[in-house]
Parts: sequence; structure tokens; C-alpha cells
Amino acid sequence: MNRKYFLAFDLGASSGRAILGILVDGKLELTEVHRFTNQMQLINGHYFWNIFSLFNELKTGLKMCIKEYGIQPESIGVDTWGVDFVHLTKEGLILSLPFAYRDSRTNTSMDDLFKLVPEEEVYAQTGIQFMQFNSLFQLFSMVKDQSSLLEITDSILFMPDALNYLFSGVKKSEFSIASTSQMIVPGTCDWNYELLEKVGIPTNILEDIILPGTIIGKIKEEVARETGSKSVPVIAVAGHDTGSAIVSMPSTLNNFAYISSGTWSLMGIESPQPLISDKIREMNFTNEGGVDGTTRFLKNIMGMWLIQEVQRIWSEEGTVYAWPEMVELARGTEPFKFLINPDDSMFLNPRNMVQAVRDFCYQTAQGTPQNHGETIRCIYDSLALKYRYTLEQIREVSDQPIEVVHIIGGGANNHFLNQLTADATGLLVVAGPTEATAIGNILIQAKALGYVGSVKEIREIIANSFGLVKFIPSTELDWDAAYDRYLGIML
Repeated sequence: MNRKYFLAFDLGASSGRAILGILVDGKLELTEVHRFTNQMQLINGHYFWNIFSLFNELKTGLKMCIKEYGIQPESIGVDTWGVDFVHLTKEGLILSLPFAYRDSRTNTSMDDLFKLVPEEEVYAQTGIQFMQFNSLFQLFSMVKDQSSLLEITDSILFMPDALNYLFSGVKKSEFSIASTSQMIVPGTCDWNYELLEKVGIPTNILEDIILPGTIIGKIKEEVARETGSKSVPVIAVAGHDTGSAIVSMPSTLNNFAYISSGTWSLMGIESPQPLISDKIREMNFTNEGGVDGTTRFLKNIMGMWLIQEVQRIWSEEGTVYAWPEMVELARGTEPFKFLINPDDSMFLNPRNMVQAVRDFCYQTAQGTPQNHGETIRCIYDSLALKYRYTLEQIREVSDQPIEVVHIIGGGANNHFLNQLTADATGLLVVAGPTEATAIGNILIQAKALGYVGSVKEIREIIANSFGLVKFIPSTELDWDAAYDRYLGIML
């Protein structure tokens, strides 16, 4: 039995993990070696990520893999959320904690930038969904504010690239994570220098873009010594967590839409090329880089963040709910009584998510949720209806057949929302694998080292390795009437 070991570091906005992947006889086994919390730090009125703490946690994960589990991985790979980046000096030192995407400094950046380059032109040149925290707008806010930090920056690295750099000492920008920035030419590994120069963003701070599956270098001697590891390869996987997750789709047929369900719900299709038009711009879809030259045509939807935040608020008030308890409260509550648009800007980073939900419902003449069950049910119903809305938009602009919805990531465990999604869309929903991002990370490492030959082979391994749960659409509730009402709220 020829076992191959790979260590994936998978970082989200609320937690991170070190996951050991064991590839044996065409199947993949997973072991969680280390888990740790991650959260934004509010310092002097701005939100940051603690890059130094995160790197220490990753080194702890590697050390535990070797010393507690007795396994030396053949390689390591890092994936994280998108858009955020680290500033470096010319000597390669990190200048400051990286800003977190929910920081308010970009609140007016989109409107300010469009005064220099029209919205239509920006989209035509990038094909990326407009969100105020995209790297383009983060950097432009620094240009506009004449940031002293930007003035002394020699280079920037996106979060997974920065962690790869701390491990290896090599500075590169991986394609899938760079594509979230709204700063590259769609479908290419080229920075959009023309656009960046028009808005005053210095282009000399950008590193070369490399494709997923590139071996960057080897673990530095000091890191190897600290962790007890051999100097194994550091591999640039699909550094954007959604890019790695989509590799884990358990289907070799191109007849599906996907929802990568976590803090965000990333819903879309895998396309052979970018899809860009005025209509698509108005729908605000994004074209992000995938593996093997594919495009992730998708929309970012405010996902389990809404539920996580109401859970946090109630916990601070003294009522602590486990996830199953919240689902049962929603299940026992009247459906469709209250609905929200999950992507309204008031839900991006409110001080109190419960109050934000109440305010939206009040402002749209629905009254207000009166108890916890009504608030939770409102969020779940609204997410399912937003998925239907997004699916219908995809069908308007793409000829790709969509016969099934694959839900991957942590949200695949939420059977209640999965069933609502099947009911709302009228499609079969297949849930799993839940560890899609780590799985994609691991198998891209395996591909880079020659143990796996193609993405198709990766997906066959996944289908043979992990159990999937299917949800058949039900007609028990009148989803069409709810959808008509939802459209009125959206407008």
C-alpha cells in the first residue's frame, strides 16, 4: 500500500485548520491535525488580520503533524479568503498587519474610482463583481488618502502568497487569488497595468503571477528547524479557498451549478472562458481564475455570516445556541413571514446583525421578527430564495445546462438549508464533501508532485472517497409565491 501524505492549511475568516491528506489506492483520507480561531482585530478604528499569529498557528500544525502524528508530509499548501494583502519592504519585512476586507476605509472607494474610470470600463477590463473591499478599491483608497504605508511599500502579497513567502522566502502571486483583486486581465495571468495606472495605483509593487500547482520553493531552514520538518516543497495550490473548493466538485459532468457554502456563499458555474457583457455587469457576476485555465463564473452572496453573527449577538446577551438548536427553531417557525436581501450593504459588517435584520424588515414594510426563531427562519428562507434568484440569472447569460446544484464546504452539513435550496430551485441538491477546500488543496499538491494526472482524476478520487447526501425538491410550500414577494423586496 503506497501512502502519500500532504498537509493543507485552510484559513477562513473565523477559523483555520491544518488537514492531513492521505492518498492511498485511489482514495483520499483526511485527518484534522490542528484547528485554531481567526478573527479580525479592531485597532485604532480599523480592522486587521494578525498575519504573525496565523503563521505561528500554521507552523504549530506542521509541528503537530510530525511530532504528534509521526508523519512527515511530502509538501504543504495554503489557501485563504480573497482580496486582502500584506505590505512588504524592499528587504522583505512585513510593514504592518494587513487590513481586513470588512474595514470601513473603502466605503466610498468605488464611487471615487468611477469618477476616474467609468464603471462600465472597469468591468469590461476586469470582469469582476463590484464589491467595495476588492483589492482594487482597497489600494485605491490608500492612493486617495495619500497613505504613508503605501509610499514605503516595495511589494504586496495576497494572504496565501504571504504565508507561502513566510514558509519559503519566495514572493509570487498565485493566479486564483490574484484574480479576486479586480486587477488582472480576465482569463490571463497578466496584471491590468492600463487600468491600475489610470487610477494611480503603483504597478511596481505587484509580483509575477503563477498558476495553481506550481512548486514555489522549499521550506526555509529556520522553519524546518523550528517545526522538525524536512525541507519539503511549498506548493501554490489554488490560493483562493473557493478555487480549491471547486476542484473538489464530485462530478465529471459539466451540468451543475455549485454553492461553496461557508461564511460566504459562492454560487456559480465552471466556465471554459470568462463571461463579460453589460448585462452580466448589471447582474454583478464575477469571473475568477480556476485550475487548468477554467473560470469560476460566480456571485458572492452573504452566506452563513448572517447566522454566525446573530448567534454571536445572542451569545453575548446570554443565550447560547448550538447550530442544531438554531435549525430546530427555524424549522418550527412559519415560513416566508419575513424576508431580506442577504446582500444589502447593511449586512456587510453591522454592529448588531439581529438589529440589522429587524431594520431591513421594518424598512420594507414587513414588520419586524419578534423572536429568535423568526429571525433565523427569515435568514434561511432568504438565502434559499437568493440562490434561486442567482440561478435564474446564470441561466439568462449562459447556455450551460444546470441539472443539479452541488453544495460543498461547511454549509453542506446544514441539511435544513440544503432542503430549502432544493425546494426553492426545483433542482436536485447534492451536498458534500464538507471539507472541499482542504481536499482541493491536498489534491492540487498531489497533482503538482505527479501523483494525480488531471482535475478529472481528482474528481473521480473525491467521488470514490466521500459520502454525499441528496435532497429531492418538495412542493409542500408555495415557493413561487414566496419568490414573487422576494423579488419585490429585492427591488
